[in-house]
Amino acid sequence: MTEEPGRTGATPTGAPGRGITRTSGQASAGDLLALVRSGRATTRGALQQATGLSRATVGQRLDRLFRAGWLREGAGGPVDSPLGGRPSITLEFDDEHAVVLAADLDTRHARAALLTLTGEIIVEHSGALVVEDGPEAALGELGRWFAGLLEKAGRGIDEVCGIGLAVPGPVDRDAGRVVQPPIMPGWDGYDIRGRLARAVTERVGAAAPVQVPASVQVPVPVLVDNDANLMAYAEQRAAYPDASAFVLVKVSTGIGAGVVVDGHIFRGTDGGAGDIGHIRVPEGAQALCRCGSYGCLAAVASGGAVARRLTAAGVPAESGSDVRKLLAGGHPEAVALAREAGRLVGDVLATVVTLLNPGVLMIAGDLAGTPFLTGVRELLYQRALPRSTARLEVVTSRLGERAGLIGAGALVVEHLYAPRRVEERLSALGV
Repeated sequence: MTEEPGRTGATPTGAPGRGITRTSGQASAGDLLALVRSGRATTRGALQQATGLSRATVGQRLDRLFRAGWLREGAGGPVDSPLGGRPSITLEFDDEHAVVLAADLDTRHARAALLTLTGEIIVEHSGALVVEDGPEAALGELGRWFAGLLEKAGRGIDEVCGIGLAVPGPVDRDAGRVVQPPIMPGWDGYDIRGRLARAVTERVGAAAPVQVPASVQVPVPVLVDNDANLMAYAEQRAAYPDASAFVLVKVSTGIGAGVVVDGHIFRGTDGGAGDIGHIRVPEGAQALCRCGSYGCLAAVASGGAVARRLTAAGVPAESGSDVRKLLAGGHPEAVALAREAGRLVGDVLATVVTLLNPGVLMIAGDLAGTPFLTGVRELLYQRALPRSTARLEVVTSRLGERAGLIGAGALVVEHLYAPRRVEERLSALGV
């Protein structure tokens, strides 16, 4: 494919069909696809009612979607008329016409997967991948993983409509680059999209039993976002679609938060929203953070901070994942330190909850277990106003380690099948 990610409006992600984009005063083919994908209108008659278009115009718009292979006819629906007649033919988004590649980078580990357009994982791979080795090496390795996934699934690069990547740092999404990431040395401003796209096509071409056609040598679109953002996006869509304000806090080697408001990721001005790990706390006054400052929450309450304290106490631990293993085994020192870290994070979250008034606060990451959650609740409910917590659910992850992958896949799909983007892609296809 020849597409490159770009601006798709102020809210490029979110549940399909939340609004109608008009073209010359009429709903476009992209709008009709959004209505079908959302379930708001799944027959030709329903699309006419929802858009005000004539039967002939709806038919013309749908014909473009059928020719692109993005729409299919389903089973007949119920007969609406009391006089009987033929059942209406339902319309469905054809989620089998393409696949998505996605990866979720942590500081020392990564996961990659091939997903359907509806977010189901077809095949996945996980393993050691150290972001401190730099973007050239890390993204090159991801390209090798992706080529292996395609080969294992028996899919070709021509079937991939896009690539999504979750990274543990702030991201300027329009540019697709991380911005001054505290725990990703060497990545600041690096062209992630270009390097990953090249790595995939190079690896797939090298692994192919026959020469890859020139038509698929052009890199597929690559979208990059912060890992906590994408985890929040996936979790909210999967389990809490009615939550108008949803906050996820990831506590692993570092601490970050993702915020979803009215179905859309809230990123702030340039992708820095949710970076709560660098809020100053009195308990960390003497603690040096990886960002270079003293007193950051992440310096005293992250998985990395707990690992350092455990090591100092004679319990070897290098990272948040090591702490998770100790917590799973009920190690008393790890349990005590995790609860203490939870209290520190809970104190900060009292302000977050008061400011955003979310319906759901989800704790995820290496420390997201009972000890840490107990500490969070203890300080959160003590410090926040009762009005702010009266209807608040404090929960742990539903999707677990796959949340970042699923969110990265959803980011790609919602970008490519947003109404405006659909119109651009249909025109590029000549339909």
